Amino acid sequence: MRQNHYFIPTLREVPSDAQIPSHQLMLRAGLIRQVGAGIFSFLPLGFRVFLKAVNIIREEMNAIGGQEFLLPALNPIEIWEQTGRVEAMGDVLFHIKNREGLVLAPTHEEIITFHASHHIKSYKDLPQIWYQIQTKFRNEPRPKSGVLRGRQFTMKDAYSLDIDREGLDIAYQKHYEAYCKIFDRCGLKYIIVGASSGAMGGKQSQEFMLESDAGEDIVAIADDGYAANLEIAQSGLKPQPRLEPSPKLEEFATPNAKTINDLVKQYNLPETSCAKSVVYIVNNEPVLILMRGNDQLNESKLSTALGSTLYRPAEADELLKYTGANAGSIGPINLKTKMKIIADKLLQDSNGLVSGANKDGYHFKNIDFTRDCKIDEYYDLRTVNEGEPSPINGLPIRISKTIELGHIFKLGTRYSDALGAKFLDKDGSEKSIIMGSYGIGVERIIASFIEQNYDEKGIVWKKALSPFDMHVISINQTKFPEVAEYSNKLMAELQGSGFEVLWDDREESAGVKFNDADLIGIPIQIIISNKTIANGNAEIKLRQTNERLYISLGNIVEELKEIYSHIK
Repeated sequence: MRQNHYFIPTLREVPSDAQIPSHQLMLRAGLIRQVGAGIFSFLPLGFRVFLKAVNIIREEMNAIGGQEFLLPALNPIEIWEQTGRVEAMGDVLFHIKNREGLVLAPTHEEIITFHASHHIKSYKDLPQIWYQIQTKFRNEPRPKSGVLRGRQFTMKDAYSLDIDREGLDIAYQKHYEAYCKIFDRCGLKYIIVGASSGAMGGKQSQEFMLESDAGEDIVAIADDGYAANLEIAQSGLKPQPRLEPSPKLEEFATPNAKTINDLVKQYNLPETSCAKSVVYIVNNEPVLILMRGNDQLNESKLSTALGSTLYRPAEADELLKYTGANAGSIGPINLKTKMKIIADKLLQDSNGLVSGANKDGYHFKNIDFTRDCKIDEYYDLRTVNEGEPSPINGLPIRISKTIELGHIFKLGTRYSDALGAKFLDKDGSEKSIIMGSYGIGVERIIASFIEQNYDEKGIVWKKALSPFDMHVISINQTKFPEVAEYSNKLMAELQGSGFEVLWDDREESAGVKFNDADLIGIPIQIIISNKTIANGNAEIKLRQTNERLYISLGNIVEELKEIYSHIK
């Protein structure tokens, strides 16, 4: 490919609205251009990288027996209403206003299940693995970080259909291993973490994550192998032992204590003996939630515990209405309104606790959860903190920002039940298809690779995703025709040997060409000038190490084959 006629609009300056390295470099290297908030065009150089990622994904999906579909981006809303996800997705779901009854699909569980419900009739039709690589739409309220969080993006979404849980386990493991191969082939350093299924539903899910300051997901990691998204992460902290005998319940005045820190400071109380009370409105009913000390309530865990996404913190007037007190004086004893009470597991069967008396300016001390109030359920509700012990071997947890590359789910029968996707088993009984769902963001692979592979000069591609294998750079080819002649001949020979080659034949200075070559980041740069030709050699620069070599023109193609074979 001759660069003089190839559209690569490189930029010298860092765009002011690009905050993270991958966004900056994808713009500067001419891979993408933005046309709206969260909406990007892939330019020719970037699209070559995009296709490299897609081909790796497709090869590994085909290797596990996946069958490729192309499903419609426009979906009838009634299919989504049957699964309850119109409400669950909320404003993230794009609705077509001038064609009521249509939505733009953010994922395709519903449509896959729709097809399965019409065509899978017998256990003999299963198992199946169906997948597609297609555009998705999500109305992100704050699209940012370039292609990492856009409103339009490309996802490989796959779905497994099985007769039983054992079959789902097999399909899930196949996808787990395929994802490892995909990300390994793409040259990514990743971790695998336990995750929340969120609006997807299901009983088990794992995320493939890349540690990066550009990430928006937060993960708890320990060196003993523990890794989990903060939405579900647990630590090895244990509840405090009970005090025996249990002290007598006492009410005491706390006129200036509105927070846990106030109680600790003013009354010399251990933070862990304080039970913070918050009220949430869940499915239009108040629920009192008790947390230890300053532990933060994890709303993802709360949603899982309560089996609902319809929840919110109570407003000030609701607190007074339901409890009889304002914030800072609420607790589990003498509530004005009977309500469900749940508590974090670190408070399970605890005593010697301090919490609000549901009377402004007063608290109770020595509360015994087994004596003084009824806790309906205990759940893991807290957000893990840095430095807490891992639940595996107790090593300290660190909290890290991550980018989600892929996510795999065991869906079970949530979608098949809702959409009537059933089959007849061997004994003639009707059963729901057991499903799994498996997603990878194509653009995220590219941006994540760049986040891990760049320097002050630009992108540093590895073989698998590089837009070209080699970059021939001709210096002063107009002044020295032999340079253009030899460069053209070399490009043809390299292409004939199976290499993808970009030839910089532009009328630009050597400095501009070298800067652009480093910015674009193709693994091997081959520099041809009148001086190198006169000396009977070519200068080679290896972009990954910035090492420079000189090889003979007489055996250049074979030498380059050998050099390329050692490139990662």
